[in-house]
Amino acid sequence: MYLKAEKRSGRSMQARIWIWAMLCLLGVATFQVHTQRLDYRLYYWFKTHMHADDWQDRAVWLPNYRVEIDAKPVIGINNNLSGLTYDRDLGMLWTVINGPNELLALSRDGDVLARYSLEGFSDVEAVTYIGNGQLVVAEERKQNLVIIDIPVSADGTLLTSGSLNQEKYPSLKLAFWNEDNKGLESLTYDLKNDRLYVAKERDPIQLLEVSGLRASLDEGLPVSVRNLSGWIRDKVFATDVSSATYDEKSGHLVLLSDESKLLIEITTEGKVISFRSLARGFAGLQKGIPQAEGVNIDEDGYLYVVSEPNLFYRFTREPE
Repeated sequence: MYLKAEKRSGRSMQARIWIWAMLCLLGVATFQVHTQRLDYRLYYWFKTHMHADDWQDRAVWLPNYRVEIDAKPVIGINNNLSGLTYDRDLGMLWTVINGPNELLALSRDGDVLARYSLEGFSDVEAVTYIGNGQLVVAEERKQNLVIIDIPVSADGTLLTSGSLNQEKYPSLKLAFWNEDNKGLESLTYDLKNDRLYVAKERDPIQLLEVSGLRASLDEGLPVSVRNLSGWIRDKVFATDVSSATYDEKSGHLVLLSDESKLLIEITTEGKVISFRSLARGFAGLQKGIPQAEGVNIDEDGYLYVVSEPNLFYRFTREPE
């Protein structure tokens, strides 16, 4: 009798352990689904692929992109690589370093072409090309946009080194948010329509459209600001926005999320068109991209990503 009771007790204990184990696994799975927004990803995967034939020829269409330069270290950079923009006039990329503050020119293969110290700048986080040989550099905590001239010699040749002093250049202070390290994180510019898109990383995610930047510089006209944060919070299934780029060909924005390891393509009205995971195994990546901080697309459709501490990636769109 005692032996039977012990067996029943043992089976009961095993059942309780099994139930608790299943509850723990369910809890972990629920947590992952919630924090990584896996349910949203599944929903948008079905939704976007149902309309793939309608969008592929007139969109960036991120599912077709695969990596061809994977995690190439940027030589001479140890940490804090951030922001990325494509200079169509010089056919190269620009990025910044935060601490010490520096501006770097990169080839489309990820090699350093030029390097400039940014004197008097504070907490540099993002950069975007606005045409006419000019860049906008963002100071995150100050929410300050500094418009700098690309350093070239008299014959138009790019200078390979030097220093740029913040006091010598015009600036625009936004001051939309409290001055903290979750401030101005990303810039991208629509050259055709003179629109600058400014993103706040998180707590909460925000996106602003600043129209008339070039007109304000050339003619002294005021800029206008449109807050797009409502639809980005409702429709973008990422926990942060670490960078963004405007694609001139499609007229769409591509948002980069470091925490969610995602690229998300949206229209300027907030419609989600496509997305691409940057986790290990997706897009041919050997490892997930760690702390992705900059994204851009050139006129040939190549997509570039930089990540901390010093990694460079290039993606190409495969044929349909």
